[in-house]
Amino acid sequence: MLTNTLNTNEVKDSSGVEVELSRLSIDTRATEFAVITETPVAPHRLKISHLEIGKSSTMRRRSVVRIDKTVTGADGMPVICSAYIVLDIPIGNLSAYSEPKNVLAELLSFCATTGAATTVLFDCSGNGASVLINGGL
Repeated sequence: MLTNTLNTNEVKDSSGVEVELSRLSIDTRATEFAVITETPVAPHRLKISHLEIGKSSTMRRRSVVRIDKTVTGADGMPVICSAYIVLDIPIGNLSAYSEPKNVLAELLSFCATTGAATTVLFDCSGNGASVLINGGL
């Protein structure tokens, strides 16, 4: 289980600067954190949730980690920027988590690195992050 305060570099912005969060709520299969410095008119949230569907060998768990940030748009009105990762694991028909770990690692490395580089690029210049930000293929 995560601690109630994420303040030891668990979350960083595009400059690599720590973003500190405090847990707002927790339920059986979901939790929500708020950025400690957020204002009421500009929520900045981290949400984690899990859903199990199916039965026996067809059972799957869908887990979501999501960040929503309210900012001021070019027209002066509030807009929400969102990013999330969904991991869909066939838990009813796996004997280990090695393959879900592999696909998640592949996705993270595609988004946060370039080619053979091993440095995590928080500035979103990684191959996958770049296509997501710029709408490229």
